[in-house]
Amino acid sequence: MATIEIDDEVYEALQLPEGERSEVVKRELAVSLYSQDVLSFGKARALAGMSKREFQQLLGEREIPRHYGESELAEDVEYAQ
Repeated sequence: MATIEIDDEVYEALQLPEGERSEVVKRELAVSLYSQDVLSFGKARALAGMSKREFQQLLGEREIPRHYGESELAEDVEYAQ
């Protein structure tokens, strides 16, 4: 597992309860990287720790269009089998 270092001052400055910080940072990173087409839907939702449905709903709430390429098609085909 890789880790990302965040300066303690920045981490403490997050206006979130301590128990939610890591989860929120991962979710926001996932949404941002997905919206920039850096991560596929499957990898972004895994980073966010969300189910397909939950991540789709989050993207919809944020009005982020779903990218659908070969990797997403392969994930859907694998899921359907």
